[in-house]
Amino acid sequence: MSIIKYNAAFDLLHNNALNLPKKFAFIDDNESINYFDLQEKVKSLSKSLLKLGLNQGDKVIICMHDCINFPISFLGAIWSGIIPVSINTMLPKQDLKYMLEDSGAKAIICSEDLLNNFIEINKELNKDTLLLVNVRKKSIENLNCLNINNLFNEDTKDHLPAITLPRTECFWLYSSGSTGKPKGTIHLHESLINSAKLYAKNILAIKENDIFFSAAKLFFAYGLGNALTFPLSIGGTSILTEARPTVDSVCKIIKKNSVSLFFGVPTLYAAMLNSKLIVEDFQSLRLAVSAGEALPEHLCNKWYETIGCNVLDGIGSTEMLHIFISNSVKEIYPGASGKPVPGYEARLIKDNKKEASVNEIGELEIKGPTSAIAYWNKPEKSKSTFLGQWTRTGDKYTKNKLGVYTYCGRADDMMKVSGQYVSPFEVEAVLQSHNSVIEVAVVGARDKEDLLKPKAYIVLKEGILACKELEQELTELVKATLTPFKYPRWYEFVISLPKTATGKIQRYKLRNK
Repeated sequence: MSIIKYNAAFDLLHNNALNLPKKFAFIDDNESINYFDLQEKVKSLSKSLLKLGLNQGDKVIICMHDCINFPISFLGAIWSGIIPVSINTMLPKQDLKYMLEDSGAKAIICSEDLLNNFIEINKELNKDTLLLVNVRKKSIENLNCLNINNLFNEDTKDHLPAITLPRTECFWLYSSGSTGKPKGTIHLHESLINSAKLYAKNILAIKENDIFFSAAKLFFAYGLGNALTFPLSIGGTSILTEARPTVDSVCKIIKKNSVSLFFGVPTLYAAMLNSKLIVEDFQSLRLAVSAGEALPEHLCNKWYETIGCNVLDGIGSTEMLHIFISNSVKEIYPGASGKPVPGYEARLIKDNKKEASVNEIGELEIKGPTSAIAYWNKPEKSKSTFLGQWTRTGDKYTKNKLGVYTYCGRADDMMKVSGQYVSPFEVEAVLQSHNSVIEVAVVGARDKEDLLKPKAYIVLKEGILACKELEQELTELVKATLTPFKYPRWYEFVISLPKTATGKIQRYKLRNK
């Protein structure tokens, strides 16, 4: 039996470089690159990394804003068999320091504005980790750093990809979660293309002429698929921007670049729909995708009514790399995550470890060919998350008789009120449907008898004032829509809600107030 050799970078680049050499692969804020030049730069950087002393299996941290040099760095490392570790550019220095120590990375590739952080971290750790910086100048002042743009001049004629296998360790993504230290999530070479084959081709029907734009950045699992794996798997074009997404910037990018596939998160969709900037259809847009948190029913419906194209809600995770349960164009269930993507299996496990029946709440577990194999250096957490072929998600769901999965909340966000589970998400969705409300977070709080009851934190639309009459309206709305005991006992009106960089509401911060 012959061993099948497989390198993810080669797979995503080679055929496009041969068949679509002049087509743009990426367009960023300053430049564009075609498929032929993309592969040449990937190979050149790969060769340079090896000449600088890195070896197959070594780790290199990539902490870079979205630009063309990000995919070059990510794929260049993979071409060499070096393991890229993509991390969040918005993290505080102590988290960057932890990840450098935890991963044992031999090199760091970072954006120019992040360089000082890593210089300081090297000094604090008494390390001489190789620093490669993405700068646009011809030289940099710090002699201990190298400009990555000077590493694209190697002769690549005979530089073949490293000998790897489909299930060879390929790259890491750090999964932070709400508590504890960040976790290095280990993914395999076959995972990238599997996410494209199963989700992007089956659900999105991606095509060579598609133009992709993701509000979620490349260092997130969601963004990595949207803006790198999916377009490269089909020979499409991806739009990258260094800036954090705002309603104004997103609208301009979609219109300027005739984007056909847009990937966002619920908070961004809500902001876009509440903005006066959206007054005309995005004529180029054929489909939108939402993930990161469940998309409320009224946002799903309002997007279609306003924009004229569907938005498909789904759920994915860092551990599973991308979306594994989703709505599809033929089957849209507003307010629900949808059905398992072909190639994945799902099950719901109750607190008593038995499988949940129809409409019972259970913790979601997933089986599919994109799962990470473990968390780096965290055996106990790996053991509790990766259960053979199944992966625990930490999300509570119900499944109806049609096989449609509806999100209830994170396992640690669920609350029992009057002896029954209350999903914060279903209460939030009802409150957010009120025409005075932009965003909501519902958490459990203790009353004077020390019993757990729902409390709502609410962001109001501009010009709307908080008052007891509005609170009563919101209470009556929840009582009329849901089982009455689920209504919030307290309301707190706030300017903004705490969120992760992906737009997920950090309810644990509100619980701890």
